[in-house]
Amino acid sequence: MVSLDKINEKRARVSVIGLGYVGLPLSVSVAEAGINTVGIDKNQGLVERLGKKGGTANGISATKLDRLKKEDKLAFSSDYSALESSDITVISVPTPLNQYREPDMSHIRESLKGISPYLERGNLVIVESTLYPRATEDEVGPLIEEETDLTPGEDFYLVFSPERIDPGNKDYSLTDVPKVVGPTSKKGGRLAEEFYRTVLDSEVHTVSSPRVAEMEKLLENIYRNVNIALVNELDTICEEMDIDIWETIEAASTKPYGFQPFYPGPGVGGHCIPVDPFFVNWKAKEENSGARFIELAGQINRNRPRYVVSKLMDLLNEREKSLKGSKVLLLGMAYKKDIGDTRNSPGLKIAEILIEKGSEVKYNDPYVEEVDIGQEEVSLVSVDLDLNLLKTVDSVVIVTDHSDYDYDWLVENSGLVLDTRNATAGLDGAKGNKVVKI
Repeated sequence: MVSLDKINEKRARVSVIGLGYVGLPLSVSVAEAGINTVGIDKNQGLVERLGKKGGTANGISATKLDRLKKEDKLAFSSDYSALESSDITVISVPTPLNQYREPDMSHIRESLKGISPYLERGNLVIVESTLYPRATEDEVGPLIEEETDLTPGEDFYLVFSPERIDPGNKDYSLTDVPKVVGPTSKKGGRLAEEFYRTVLDSEVHTVSSPRVAEMEKLLENIYRNVNIALVNELDTICEEMDIDIWETIEAASTKPYGFQPFYPGPGVGGHCIPVDPFFVNWKAKEENSGARFIELAGQINRNRPRYVVSKLMDLLNEREKSLKGSKVLLLGMAYKKDIGDTRNSPGLKIAEILIEKGSEVKYNDPYVEEVDIGQEEVSLVSVDLDLNLLKTVDSVVIVTDHSDYDYDWLVENSGLVLDTRNATAGLDGAKGNKVVKI
């Protein structure tokens, strides 16, 4: 049984289910706070790697992991039996969309069934995986009750607290971002508050119910998705009117209130922005409501990779070259700069379309060694970026603006550069017609 004293005195035992980009950093943060922690993942290979000396994943320091394991503060397992005697269980497994753009709850259900034999009266269960609105109350709680005969809020404490990790963000780490807590009971809320205050350096904001916390998380990413779609559409309009969208955004950003800059690009990627809006869309349809604004934003952003290819085709045509048979180098395959995460990356879709149209595609990404493209799973390996490569390709497309790239050198030695990220802004060599921005 968990209690405020047990948390404050760091005697509570914590289990984290799922050791991905959320669960592993969280496990490390809890262990660093001096709380005994076990990370559980069904990927046995990952667990074995993390358990070895020098083993690491998701950018976590191997030295840090080795120290925490040596101090017996952190352990890893692929077996749910490691949950035995845990007081707090945090679930951070994936919640993707299925082929019909509906929430895939299979990983959540599997995790709930896995923890149920070891759940005891007075335990605290926190779900950090993104859920559709009301899922904690309508699906998570009832499933646990069905498996255990324990009632949420009475026999155990159930809380939804959405993850807010921004991979690659050096300004805000996991421990710096304010935490939102949505409990099913007041005591559960107090316990979760104290747990996160013990582990994190940030504020904890408790809301009235899990459904508010669920919708809050979705609102964050809907807000971003809609605004990115807006500037992507404006970018197309500005091009037709011979207006520089980047200069326009820069000018609008001088207003000290009422405006936040968002920027056009090749599309949206990652687990959150392309996925989370459709949780609301799906639930709204189930409630006989509509989410037309969300649907439109998703459509605009999904079509962006095809727009990039269309623009490239026009540029090659102007140079009396065909897209079919052309040699195209994509710079960056990760969905955002300075990380190796390719989930839903627009670079994957751009490569797929180019290959379908007969282009010879190569890519370079200092963070991504190999990718599989399209349903046919064409495998591509990152090539070395050198002068010889630039001289042999017909065009370079900057898909991800990694800090590692020398854009001056790139522009100087390339015949045609399509810049989807404004990475070449301000460069002297980018003033001619060899560099085109979208």
